[in-house]
Amino acid sequence: MPRIMSIIEARSKLTRLPELLRRDTETGAVEITRRGKPVLAVMPWELYEALVETLEVLSDEKLMKALRKGVREIRQGKGIPWKQARRELSL
Repeated sequence: MPRIMSIIEARSKLTRLPELLRRDTETGAVEITRRGKPVLAVMPWELYEALVETLEVLSDEKLMKALRKGVREIRQGKGIPWKQARRELSL
């Protein structure tokens, strides 16, 4: 659950927000409100990149089809051990 902060409070703490987010790893983001309604989300750059990458994967039909197939195969016991996969990939 993100920490909630008014836009006035966020403005006064803007330069300290990176440290705040780094210390409070459970928060992930700060919800900035104006007149009690959310208007912005401030988050670490790494979290932003991860969200964008996830959205790109989810919006790629071909990639999602391959992912679903892989999950099905794992559930059916058709996976291969990590050591074997690593060996095959390093060839």
